[in-house]
Amino acid sequence: MVPLALGVLAVLLVWVTPAVLARQLPFRHAPRAALVAWQSVSLGGMLAAVFVAPAAVVVLAGRDGIARHPWLVAVGAVVSGAVLLRVAVSGHLVGTRVRAARARHRDLVDIVAEHERDGLRVLQHPTATAYCIPGRSSRVVLSQGVLDTLPPPELAAVIAHEKAHLRARHDLLLEFFTVLHESVPSAFRSRRALAEVRLLVEALADRAAVRTSGEVATARALVAIAESRSPDAAMGAGTSAPVRMQLLVAGPRPELAAVAYLIAVAALLAPLGLLSLVLG
Repeated sequence: MVPLALGVLAVLLVWVTPAVLARQLPFRHAPRAALVAWQSVSLGGMLAAVFVAPAAVVVLAGRDGIARHPWLVAVGAVVSGAVLLRVAVSGHLVGTRVRAARARHRDLVDIVAEHERDGLRVLQHPTATAYCIPGRSSRVVLSQGVLDTLPPPELAAVIAHEKAHLRARHDLLLEFFTVLHESVPSAFRSRRALAEVRLLVEALADRAAVRTSGEVATARALVAIAESRSPDAAMGAGTSAPVRMQLLVAGPRPELAAVAYLIAVAALLAPLGLLSLVLG
């Protein structure tokens, strides 16, 4: 029964839970905790999938009979290895794609943009746009339209938002989730899940901007760049601006953070607990 339970748990965490969790909009008021929950659900689903085969081997052969059934152990290793290989291949493909796109755009920005202090790059374009290019050699890119449009407090909020992404390495968090997301068969993926995680990352950077520049300046900056677009390889401050404005006005919800952390703990402990039943 334990292997079956692990299989069901894997389906629940990989397919059902992301679709349900993406609809729980109140968790947006606790972005840090919600991100922990999302990562834990994804990781828990992968662990459950990996553990199915070892649990089945132990149940079929018995804890004392594993050595007498090498073929069964081999089959279990192949099945679990296939799951891990799919994740590894996804990691390689996502990492290669993302880093290549960032490198190309970083080189382009360095050629066409004006270099300012503190690692800022200014593009001569009238549209108010701001984004960052993460990585070891990171960039914060502003358009001339942003510099001409925003007063100093709001401009400081935009820059603080982008630097929060770079400082906290939100790109790695998104990459980790994307790797696990794309390792799941396409029929079981939830597109809303990936969009929700991206929104939570932006909300987290907004909180950093509020701490630096205040709520009013951050809200006004969001309005000013709400229509801006950023390259796929970058992280832009204008993404999902209307929703993020509502989150700024509503403020944090500590009780929701507690629930999100409980979900995270449960998602990680469930597959480990089931495996421990057969390893005993």
